[in-house]
Amino acid sequence: MSSDDSAGIGILNFFQGKNIFITGATGFLGKALVEKLLRSTAVGKIYVLIKAEDKATAFDRLKSEIINSELFKCLQEEHGTSYEAFVREKLIPVVGNISEPKLGMDFDSTNTIMNEVDVIIQSAANTSFDDRYDSLLEANVNGPQRLMRFAKRCKNLLLFVHISTAYTNGEREGVVFENPITMGENRRKNVSSSFPQLDIANEMSLALKSISRAPTEFETKTHLKKLGQERANFYGWYDAYQLTKAMGEMILNECKGDTPLLIIRPSIIESSYKEPFPGWIQGYKATDPVLISYGKGQLPAFLGDPELPIDIIPVDTVVNTTIAATAKHGIQHKPELSVYHVASSIVNPVRIYDVFEFCYEYFNSNPLIESSSKDNNVEKIKILDNINDLSKYIRDEICQRDGLKLDAIGTNENEILQKLQRKCNIKVKHAIQLCKMYEFAVFYRGRFDIFNTQKLLAEMSKKEQSCFGIDARDIDWR
Repeated sequence: MSSDDSAGIGILNFFQGKNIFITGATGFLGKALVEKLLRSTAVGKIYVLIKAEDKATAFDRLKSEIINSELFKCLQEEHGTSYEAFVREKLIPVVGNISEPKLGMDFDSTNTIMNEVDVIIQSAANTSFDDRYDSLLEANVNGPQRLMRFAKRCKNLLLFVHISTAYTNGEREGVVFENPITMGENRRKNVSSSFPQLDIANEMSLALKSISRAPTEFETKTHLKKLGQERANFYGWYDAYQLTKAMGEMILNECKGDTPLLIIRPSIIESSYKEPFPGWIQGYKATDPVLISYGKGQLPAFLGDPELPIDIIPVDTVVNTTIAATAKHGIQHKPELSVYHVASSIVNPVRIYDVFEFCYEYFNSNPLIESSSKDNNVEKIKILDNINDLSKYIRDEICQRDGLKLDAIGTNENEILQKLQRKCNIKVKHAIQLCKMYEFAVFYRGRFDIFNTQKLLAEMSKKEQSCFGIDARDIDWR
């Protein structure tokens, strides 16, 4: 292990004065990445690609969604009255969109970035599990490809960083190594040489044909969602999001040429563990819908194998790994592809059973307002591995909790019963949908190897390890 006085990777030296171009900076991970770079490094300028009509609107979005975000309160406290001047000097909003030709940027912005940028970080993505297939293909395949084409024209580029997901592995089981995904390969459990190769151009064509065939917008949307799920299942992925993220990796590897490429594959990203303060999350994402529903008493059971680990990782661990790996490969500047898993299931696994045990303890000590009943207690959850058993149990429990009984009181007995039944059905449907949403993770029998990440940790100095914590073994899940 590295010592206190060793140089380590040289993270701070690498980022000093470096100019970064980042997409997806208003998103959950992108925003946390920007905050950490500003707080812990002497980075030069950070060019932020923002969807907007003009520069004024882009700056308004930058200010409302990034500069004034709660996430940046440590920076605000550190800089005091000079905070806004500091951020205005560092963060440069750029009008654009990775889904448009030439990234939707004007001539001046394009020239400035091509001449000044040292590192490109591609964090923009459509992360919906069940969006239309064409939308997912556009954001997760065409977008990164456009950005790579732009990157190859940048004069001083040291590294292209792409944020992917560990679940590009698909249905394969066992230990998943940090290897590139080769063009055309599938992720089915049973590999067969006679199985057709995944053809990205053909997938684009299928989605395009679906748009022209459906008579209404609603039918188009419905069909494209169904098509994405079917194509994912056919080639061995759990959903169209994972499939298109895998395609994005394939296309970048194929078209990168001599551009050094770093792919970061996090597992399920959760709220911050320590930095800049514990518990920060943007929006209602990751496992939040499940945990909050449980805390409110709306989720009596969950689908899964209670003994299997669920691979979650705090957002600050992902940010720190991205920064450390970027410094390492930016310094090396070799025309190669490097992959890093940021995951916990091998070195510090947390079982699905444990997650709900910790939540049971927490919500009984800190009840949610909505769960206030006579005793303020939530009950222990039942974890079932069969969807039919789960559906029946959830329906029985929710209906019982809502007081749906045949001896309803009053003159309008049938009307009362019908209202209670409708209310019960809505709650049951919501609970079952929540369980199905995470089915890919709660029955997943793959384990993400983190050899490259552990090697990175060993190369960091003690000071770097302290400032940029990347060791998943340090996480206390309770």
